[in-house]
Amino acid sequence: MGKNLFLSKADLKSFLDKLLIDYDVFVPVKKGDQRFYKKYAGTAEEAVIGEVRPFEPLKAFFSKAREKLAVDFKPEIPSGGPKPFAIVGVKACDLKGFKVQNNVYKENEYKDPLYIKAREENLIISADCTFAIPTCFCLAVDVKPYPQENFDLNLSQVRGGFIVTVGSDKGQCLVDANDALFQEPSQEALLEEVERRKKVIKEVEKNLVESNVPRQDRFQGIIEKNYESEIWDDEAKTCVECGACNTICPTCHCFLLADQKNEKHFIRYRLWDSCMVKDFARVAGGANPRPRLWMRLRNRFEKKFDFFPKIAGIYACTGCGRCITACPAKIDIRQVLKRLVDHV
Repeated sequence: MGKNLFLSKADLKSFLDKLLIDYDVFVPVKKGDQRFYKKYAGTAEEAVIGEVRPFEPLKAFFSKAREKLAVDFKPEIPSGGPKPFAIVGVKACDLKGFKVQNNVYKENEYKDPLYIKAREENLIISADCTFAIPTCFCLAVDVKPYPQENFDLNLSQVRGGFIVTVGSDKGQCLVDANDALFQEPSQEALLEEVERRKKVIKEVEKNLVESNVPRQDRFQGIIEKNYESEIWDDEAKTCVECGACNTICPTCHCFLLADQKNEKHFIRYRLWDSCMVKDFARVAGGANPRPRLWMRLRNRFEKKFDFFPKIAGIYACTGCGRCITACPAKIDIRQVLKRLVDHV
């Protein structure tokens, strides 16, 4: 794996068109200042392969916000759509999210067949970031602004096309099946890729300096040592308990089960849930171990920066900055981390 090839911009459309035979293809498109995934219908010109991550997280393709789990208590797993997905333009911050999602749904004693099926069948064509936006802080949590793992193919934008890196057997099979579209990259294109990656790293580094964001090597113990700190109550004062930070995060994964009855069937659904909502931890008798909002904010940080490092050896934050953009209360995860580190 890791072989580099070149795909021209003109041949990208041909490649995407061929993917439509076996996959429902999704590409990022731009609306205003945001980027969103949109189902590809043969118009490659509107696809924004480079730039930065789309607004919605990649997890939405693999553990949906509302997902049917069972019908009439039958053991059969409900089938998905007629085709698997090919998601194009995925960024490195979302790919890190797979490490947490895999730990929850795939690598423990209780395995989720729907998630595993989606991971096995769906295709990931990632892409380098070509610039950084002010909320990007991926380098602080040990994520480069270009994918290094967990992809089938990666597209790195250069003049006239893309440097293509093969990342899996599935990706290699795609290249072999469409070998007429791929060429050997020129040395100039490879050098351009190296220089552009350096440029984007400098942009993210500039963000870290300007916002004074601590690196993850300073995170150890910051939750335990600040467990009773006034920081939590202070930061939670503006929170409106909307749960946007949970739903937009590529690593958050909590859900609830709900049964629905119609005229013909009982259907069990899995729905995204938010640990920031008061009823999240409430038990049947009415007791709640986290009745105060600041406790729920602390719990969110505890899971990301204490629990997951202990059980999985990874901080459950990708540095994507989505929660900063989505939060109507303007709670900035970078500044909370800075306060926690400084207080220690």
